[in-house]
Amino acid sequence: MLAIFHKAFAHPPEELNSPASHHGSKKPKLPEETLKEFLSHHPHNNFSMGFGDAAVLAYVKPDQPYSLKQRLFCGFDDIYCLFLGSLNNLCMLNKQYGLTKNTNEAMFVIEAYRTLRDRGPYPADQVVKDLDGSFAFVVYDSKVGSVFTALGSDGGVQLYWGIAADGSVVISDELHVIKEGCAKSYAPFPKGCFFHSEGGLMNFEHPMNKMKAMPRIDSEGAMCGANFNVDKFTRINSIPRVGSEANWSAEWTSH
Repeated sequence: MLAIFHKAFAHPPEELNSPASHHGSKKPKLPEETLKEFLSHHPHNNFSMGFGDAAVLAYVKPDQPYSLKQRLFCGFDDIYCLFLGSLNNLCMLNKQYGLTKNTNEAMFVIEAYRTLRDRGPYPADQVVKDLDGSFAFVVYDSKVGSVFTALGSDGGVQLYWGIAADGSVVISDELHVIKEGCAKSYAPFPKGCFFHSEGGLMNFEHPMNKMKAMPRIDSEGAMCGANFNVDKFTRINSIPRVGSEANWSAEWTSH
């Protein structure tokens, strides 16, 4: 999968952008170049959707649709989701959210996001922590221009992110696409974490701790983005609980 978001709509950590990207022989590419390259690697089973200059989502249809490492794409109510992997407790989650039995993981994530955005009674970290399985997903809310991305903690699915030539955020499970598109400005997306375009990066297993950027050095000795780890010595004052009268954006702005 591939997701690219304009810098005006997603605000990734500054440490992800490496100065070495602009001084070396290999420069980062523009989003349209990265998209073209991604689609060229999957000429017969790809699908992409653009949202003007704000975002683009690209998806590769799976060869085996019922594999444990499934790839899903769906959209509802101007919210779109790319999902990789599977949830072991999907049936329980569907029942908890009042969804039908045949709701797949991508549709469930959209419903969970809508609940958080509109009337979330729980903090986002608790909702993501309740997901049991190997998973990664990217949600784009085209109505409000927000991005929500998460990666499970078990390491069963890999996800990477980086910065394109124009400052856009690039997210993909294909490392070679990220390397080619972002030069030195990329890193693995941290396991057990989620990213929201307004609230930033958070570890959903340790939501009371801030995230700390650790510089990544590649084999050539150049700084290459950053790894993000839980800072055990720096804590967030509180994780607000949002009631039905408030929306999710209020939760983030109170951090």
